[in-house]
Parts: sequence; structure tokens; C-alpha cells
Amino acid sequence: YEAERSVDVLKIQNAARNSTEWFENVARYTALEAEQFAYSLLTRSQRISHENLRLRDTGFVQQLEGWFAQKSGLPAQPVPPMFTPFSLRDLALKNRVVVSPMAQYSCNDGLPDDFYFVHLGSRAHGGAGLVFTEMVCVSPDARITPGCAGLWNDAQRDAWKRIVDYVHARSSAKVALQLGHAGPKGSTQLGWQQIDEPLASGNWPLIAPSPLAYGPRNQLPRAMTRADMDRVRDDFVAAAERGAQAGFDWLELHCAHGYLLSAFICPLTNQRDDDYGGSLANRCRFPLEVFRALRAVWPQERPMSVRISAHDWAPGGNTDDDAVQIARWFKDASCDLIDVSSGQTTRNARPVYGRMYQTPFADRIRNEVGIATLAVGAIFEPDHVNSIVMAGRADLCAIARPHLADPYWTLHAAAQLGYTGIDWPPQYLTGKAQLERNLARAAQTTERPEAHG
Repeated sequence: YEAERSVDVLKIQNAARNSTEWFENVARYTALEAEQFAYSLLTRSQRISHENLRLRDTGFVQQLEGWFAQKSGLPAQPVPPMFTPFSLRDLALKNRVVVSPMAQYSCNDGLPDDFYFVHLGSRAHGGAGLVFTEMVCVSPDARITPGCAGLWNDAQRDAWKRIVDYVHARSSAKVALQLGHAGPKGSTQLGWQQIDEPLASGNWPLIAPSPLAYGPRNQLPRAMTRADMDRVRDDFVAAAERGAQAGFDWLELHCAHGYLLSAFICPLTNQRDDDYGGSLANRCRFPLEVFRALRAVWPQERPMSVRISAHDWAPGGNTDDDAVQIARWFKDASCDLIDVSSGQTTRNARPVYGRMYQTPFADRIRNEVGIATLAVGAIFEPDHVNSIVMAGRADLCAIARPHLADPYWTLHAAAQLGYTGIDWPPQYLTGKAQLERNLARAAQTTERPEAHG
């Protein structure tokens, strides 16, 4: 009984914390227009969702959907918020759903092959507005595993270009490139083996801000010199230039999850006593240097984002207070959006999991810093996305594991919501019609259970 009840207790406690946080920081939301402010207030605990509100007052929700659609550039008619467009710089996304970066560990020497062509191409057909690559490594020693994708040579660039060209030619999705360096978490086994544990053989040397191993069995990295920093920065720049040549629409710098740039930011992994350690400003110095170098070579009309760990979930680590300041610095460096994740910076992390558990961090950064955010983490239902976007907690929502199980998650979500305005590949339109008929019949059966009598 205690084990079963404890889950419900945690849910209620989390909802209470969210609600209290909203009221104690209501000034955060005073810039919202009245309609969105009211919606944010009503859904502040994350226990009341978009569809919960519809049950209570259908007219109110439809009015808000029409208002939000008009704000997004559509006619003033009810549209699920997740299916409204969103723009950054010169890039327009058709909706607010993002296929999150998901490591597939299936490259040889960093070269994306036909698996990646099918993997990313199928998800582009699936209806999402933006499809991310997994973390693409900027050098061979920047890889997490031997199977990681790379962009350190022209053959890799050409392989990525083939994928990007296909997505652009055959779908209305846009494609984002995420660049990163594994740092102290490199030279490990494939994700479905012993994750984060070193290879049985063939390990390569690691670098990090400080000579601290990620775990008891992990290799001890070498503390980076200024010359190492110069090389890594230049590797990032060269990879970004290749990414632009490959035609990617969006560039993201990975500064989360304990990888190299994240390891600089986290006080638990950065114990330097020079200009790159100590204060938060010093710890962010090198990641910001890399970002500025990328922004200088990335086409100005295309957006750039940064993924951060907004909370280390460990004593002595960064908290969401630090994340707000980190986001401000990246905004000042011309970052367009913060991709708000958390944790994975130390094995001592103890996250408080739950549906949409990282969304409050995205909410705070968006509404305190005044920068667009991407919410990620246990977002797996259309109702989650609609609630987050409508409340102004984030501008986009990244869906990870559900897209592994269902490449067409977004198309199926539209059918479940009865929204017919989303574009399906013309080759699949007969499937769309049958899915919508099946869902309509199922709904009628639910409403009239006596039909089975």
C-alpha cells in the first residue's frame, strides 16, 4: 500500500510545488497577455491540462485557441496550439513539435549511412515541424562511443547533405544539427550495452576541464590546456561550416548532460583555478567562446540554440537560479533559443522524475530571460504539448522516445485531436482517412457503450 500510495503523494507534492512557485513568482508572468496569463494561472500545477479545461469550459478553450492561432499568424479559428507555426530569424516551422536529438550509435567512423537516411527521413514524414540529428561529434576523440555520428570531414558532410536534401525535397519539415563533444563521458560502450561504461578495448584519450573521471570505471581525462581549447573551438567551427554547406536549417550547441562544454559549466566537474574555473561566469567562459565562434560562421538568417542542463540535481551543483543567468549570457551572445534539459552531469544526480518534470525550468527561463525555449523531458501526449505551448511555458516541445516507437507521432496526434489541417505525405492520404474513420467509430462506441449490448 505504501509503495503504491507514494507515487500519488509525489505527484500531489510536485503539483503543489508548481502551484506555489507560480504564485510566489507571479511577476514572471505579468508580461503575458491577459488570455495567456489566465490560462497559465489555471494550469499552473500541471495537473490541469488543455483537455481538462475543455471538459470544464469548451467555449473558453476554443476562444483561447482562436486567439493563439491569430497570434501565430493563422486565421482566428480554433487550432490546437501544437499545430500553430513558429518562426526564429528567417526560419518558419509549420508547428511546435520537435523530434528530439536521440543517439542511435550506428555510424562507422562517424559516417551516417542508410540507417540515418531512413531514421531521419521517416520522422520528417511524420509531421513534426523540426527534426534534430543526434549529437554530432566534431572530431574522432569527441565521440561518446565508436558508433557516434561525426562532421569532421567532407565525406560526412556529403552524407548529411544527402539526408537533408531528401527531407527538404520530400517533406515540409526542417532539419536541425546538434554539435557536441563528449569530453569526460567519451570512449564508452554503445547505449544499449553498458551505457557510460568504458570500452573493453580500443579506448581513446579523453580531455576535460579537470582531471575527474565520470565514474569509478571511467578513464581519467587530461585537464585541457589553452591549446586544447583552441583546437576544440576550431573543430566546432569547422563542423558548423560543414553543417551549413550540408544545408541544415538550424544549429544547436550541446552544453548539457556532462559532456565537454557542460563539464565546464558544472561546478562539480570544473575545479580549475584559472580564468575558466571558479565563478559561474568563469565556468561559462569557454562554452560562450565556442558559441560566439559558431555564430560568427553560421549563416545569420538561420537560428542557433543551446542545450543546457538547467539543474544538476546534486548537492553543490548548478540549480535553476544558475540556469537563468546562463541563459542570459547566451542570449547576449545572440542565441535564439534555449533547449532546456537537466541532469546527467554527475552520477550522483537524483532527479525528481515525472511527466513534464523539466518544463518548469523552460518556463522560468522563457519568462524571466525573455528568450524562446524548447521544453523536453517526459512529454509524451498531445495534451502535454498543447498545455505547455498555450500557457507560454515554452515555444516548442521536443518529443524523444515516443518518436522512436512511432515516427508518425505528430500525424497520429492530429488525428486523435480531430485536427485535419496537418499535411500528410500524399502517398499516405488513404491511411489518414482510415485512421480518422477508425478514431471516429471508437469515439462513438465510447459515448454509446450500449452499442455492444
